Amino acid sequence: MQLDHLAVAGESLEAAATHLEAALGLPLQAGGAHARFGTHNRLLGLEDGLYLEAIAIDPAAPAPDRARWFDLDRLQGPPHLRTWIARVDDLDAALTRHPDAGTPLALERGDLRWRMAVPASGILPFDNLFPALIEWQGTAHPAQRLAPSGARLTRLVIAHPDAVALRDVLSDLADPRVVIEPGTPALRAEITTPHGSRVLE
Repeated sequence: MQLDHLAVAGESLEAAATHLEAALGLPLQAGGAHARFGTHNRLLGLEDGLYLEAIAIDPAAPAPDRARWFDLDRLQGPPHLRTWIARVDDLDAALTRHPDAGTPLALERGDLRWRMAVPASGILPFDNLFPALIEWQGTAHPAQRLAPSGARLTRLVIAHPDAVALRDVLSDLADPRVVIEPGTPALRAEITTPHGSRVLE
């Protein structure tokens, strides 16, 4: 299991993108639409093969026949860092270890192909602080197509009252940037940018 990308969600894509751009002082690039979930996004490349996405429900898209990913159906209030996404080589094997992570779905956008685990409720374990699991199909990856931003993730801090249990469940994640600590459920990304160190929440 490896960190793949981070998602900032808002009640509109403009709100999510504005929040992300204001936090980091960097412009986003065009993304695309996800027909299966009725969402759309914009993207920002980070160093080390990571990226950020601003995501929201697409008001022009038909409503999906299931709950949206990242618990977007219940999203209210200001935009915020909503979800972290972890890449696995074998999603089926990962779901044997983490059955509560969801059901595997085959997805695509343009020539990108991937499988992702999405709970039937849209709600991930540990108050949405367990990562959404993704398995990319083939070699294509969004980060390869994004212009360098000069930004790098230094720490992803995951706060949860049951931090010990979350740490134990994520024992197959080996990434010193991911820190799990006790606290009110929250995500915080510490990112170095050409403008200095910034915090994205």
